[in-house]
Amino acid sequence: MADDAYGVGIGWRPEISGFVAGLPGLRFAEVVAESVHAHGDLPEGLPQLLDRGVTVVPHGVRLSLGGAEPVEPERVTHLAAVAERLGAPLVSEHIAYVRAAGVEAGHLLPIPRSREAIDAVVANVARTRRELSVPIALEPIAALFDWPDNELSEADFLTEILDRTDALLLLDVANVYANARNRGEDPLELLGKLPLDRVAYVHVAGGAEHQGLYHDTHTDAVPRAVLDLVAELCARHRPPALMLERDGDYPPAGELRAELDAIAAASGYPAIT
Repeated sequence: MADDAYGVGIGWRPEISGFVAGLPGLRFAEVVAESVHAHGDLPEGLPQLLDRGVTVVPHGVRLSLGGAEPVEPERVTHLAAVAERLGAPLVSEHIAYVRAAGVEAGHLLPIPRSREAIDAVVANVARTRRELSVPIALEPIAALFDWPDNELSEADFLTEILDRTDALLLLDVANVYANARNRGEDPLELLGKLPLDRVAYVHVAGGAEHQGLYHDTHTDAVPRAVLDLVAELCARHRPPALMLERDGDYPPAGELRAELDAIAAASGYPAIT
């Protein structure tokens, strides 16, 4: 994707498939990889997007790349097959774990910023890449807590993982904002230390504060502070694509269009609505 500017996109979900289909300028969308059958029919609405020439990237949520155990081969096979079916130029997954000793957490959980954790991620990314025919982009998650045995700053931790895996970066500016706010840090400091030329694409999402912590909900409107971070990112190094990520409590179409227009305005890309 690094050679093309796709502009503003959206996370495809069945609940808003009709809305997504009606976006005249759409060139890029993302779909949850686990929601797509490797060999059965594609979800209704996706074939029409592909026929229009929209690039659709599968986004995995269940590999558990940050787990101490090896990634499950059947999950890697599924991700690779979905990428082939969609003709995707890359896939993406999270720097996180979702299971341990056979127990499913049901959530993306943060890993310690330690050398041992880096080794585990690097090994699992290598296992995954052996079966993929396209590059992989890794997404750091929003975390409500930090492990007490962190050895590295977030920037050094992420940069070492990217260097050792030769992976791309899926940068979620909403996660950057949430983590910085909850830690009492400046999100611009992290942007200044990350290899922005490795960014494959960007997530933009909303959140809400609850009991003193900012939660990356994906069900609230994108706040002004996150849009300001998008503008700052794009002033430094504009990524090939930015996408609105919504995962529930979908607002009326007019509000979704307004959010997409706001991302376009902040990034300097054309409106797709």
